[in-house]
Amino acid sequence: MIKRLKNSIFKIRILLAGEFDRAALYQKQFGVNFGKNVRITGIPSFGSEPYLISIGDNVTITQGVTFLNHDGGVILIRHKYPGIDLIKPINIGNNVFIGAHTTILAGVNIGNSVIVGAGSLVTKNVPDNTVIGGVPARVLKSLDEYEEKALKEAIYIKTRVNGKQREKEIKQALNIR
Repeated sequence: MIKRLKNSIFKIRILLAGEFDRAALYQKQFGVNFGKNVRITGIPSFGSEPYLISIGDNVTITQGVTFLNHDGGVILIRHKYPGIDLIKPINIGNNVFIGAHTTILAGVNIGNSVIVGAGSLVTKNVPDNTVIGGVPARVLKSLDEYEEKALKEAIYIKTRVNGKQREKEIKQALNIR
């Protein structure tokens, strides 16, 4: 009963915390290792061994991201090999954006300056300065190529907080009435 109450209180604290404050709460509660300026915009899942996850500086983790640092399939052979487990750390570099509903598997190292597209399944190590996506994730382009495309298609808005002014600026930039 007390454990459920503590979990409920933790969930409420996460929901009330700002995007840049959530990392400290997850670190204290689960032992995830976070760098500086980590932004968590939704509710991620840090798996059964969160203390094996290291996340660098200036990282954004969006809604529904899942970190799986174990392979639960060994349960099918555990009767032959009592105690068997496949558990590996996950390491995320600096300046990384992880899109919504991405899954990162055990043993993966994501380099620095990487964009992970939404809905990706990251099964292998990711080199620096790349944009990856897909199931399984693969390199789609370099970060320089992404920047070039983004600069051609970008709109510029002054208001960063949600609200009517932001909506007005976005609609105006996109010529939407």
